[in-house]
Amino acid sequence: MSNVQHLIVATRNAHKTREIQRILGADFVVRDLSAYPEIPETVESGKTFEENATLKATAASRQLPGLVVADDSGLEVDALGGAPGIYSARYAGQNATDKENIDKLLEELARIERAKRSARFRCVIALAREGKLLGTFEGVVEGMIVDSPRGTNGFGYDPIFVPREFEQTFGELPAEVKDRISHRGRAIRLFAAVLANRKTGNQGLGGGGGAPGGGGAPGCC
Repeated sequence: MSNVQHLIVATRNAHKTREIQRILGADFVVRDLSAYPEIPETVESGKTFEENATLKATAASRQLPGLVVADDSGLEVDALGGAPGIYSARYAGQNATDKENIDKLLEELARIERAKRSARFRCVIALAREGKLLGTFEGVVEGMIVDSPRGTNGFGYDPIFVPREFEQTFGELPAEVKDRISHRGRAIRLFAAVLANRKTGNQGLGGGGGAPGGGGAPGCC
C-alpha cells in the first residue's frame, strides 16, 4: 500500500504549487486547479488571510474529492499600516505583475529610512474536505524591505524582502534555505505534521505551537 498522500491545492499559481510540492517532498503528490479548468476562481472577499484561504479551500473541496488545501499569503509593511496585506497580489492593480507591485511598494517607501522598513510575510493554509474546513495553519517570517530588487529566485516580493538574521533577500537565497525559514514553509510543516499524525492513527486536527505563527483550528479529518 502506497504511503504517498495526494493533495489538491486550490490555486492556478504555478510558482506557489511548485513551492508547496518542494516543501512537502516525496511523501506527497500535489496538483492544482490547472487540471480542472471547469472550476471557477473563488472571489477573495474575506478581510483576512485566514478568511480568504478558507473560502478557497472549502469552495474547491465541494467540487473535488479528497483533501484540498488553499493558501492565502502576503506582505505586511509596518510603515504602511500593514499594507499591502491581503491585497499583495494586486497591489498595483487587478492584473499587476510582480514588478509593478514591487515598483509601487518601493515608491511608497522611498522616503522611509531602512531602519523603519520592518515587514513580514504571512501565510495561512486552510485544509478542507467535502466543503468542510478541517483546520487552518499560519506561518510568519519577519524581516526588512530593501531599496531595490536583488536576486532572481522566488516570486512576488521575494527580491525586496530580507528575512531577519540574513543579509540576502528571498530572491538571493537558495530555495532550500528559503523553504526552511519562510512563512509558507512554516505553515506547510504544521499541516503536514497533522496529516502525518492522522496516518499513524491520531485523528485529531490540532494546532501547532512554538514556532512563530504556529496555530490551527480544531477539527477532525
